[in-house]
Amino acid sequence: MIKTPTRRITLEEFLQLPETKPASEYINGEIIQKPMPQGKHSRLQIQSANAINNVVESQKIALALPELRCTFGGRSIVPDVAVFAWSRIPVDEKGNIGNVFNTYPDWTIEILSPDQNTTRVTRNILHCLNHGTSLGWLIDPEESSVLIYPPNQQPIYLENEEDILPVPDLVKDLHLTLGQLFDWLKL
Repeated sequence: MIKTPTRRITLEEFLQLPETKPASEYINGEIIQKPMPQGKHSRLQIQSANAINNVVESQKIALALPELRCTFGGRSIVPDVAVFAWSRIPVDEKGNIGNVFNTYPDWTIEILSPDQNTTRVTRNILHCLNHGTSLGWLIDPEESSVLIYPPNQQPIYLENEEDILPVPDLVKDLHLTLGQLFDWLKL
């Protein structure tokens, strides 16, 4: 992540700035730009969102959205995949999905990039959990492992191909093993 060396600004000032590519996040008064996603990251991100949406979207249970800005609890973050219960998705006056999500995701998924700070990503997951998120995943493609962050519990480290990835009740019909998750990287 690239830290922009500027004066501290308010969240409101940050939200008035133009979007950056890759996205920037607002954390504790600082603007921190996320690293540019690479191949493994992008593949896991799109496949995760698709797998979730294939199970829950048609029934209007939930929706998984990649790279969505979520502003809540004094921060503005951009999880790699943010999953929202259907009833919590903001809508505009036309009944279309809203552009602004001033709330926490129900499930947050982060995929570690080679240059990314693990502690900072973990802090974002914990921030989500402290504000209502029901589950966090931290996927590490280089280690072929996933750290699961349930609320009010010790994290769970999964590294065996047959390990079943826990999911929130919201998407209880999604059944995925660690091996299946990392098979998405094979061409």
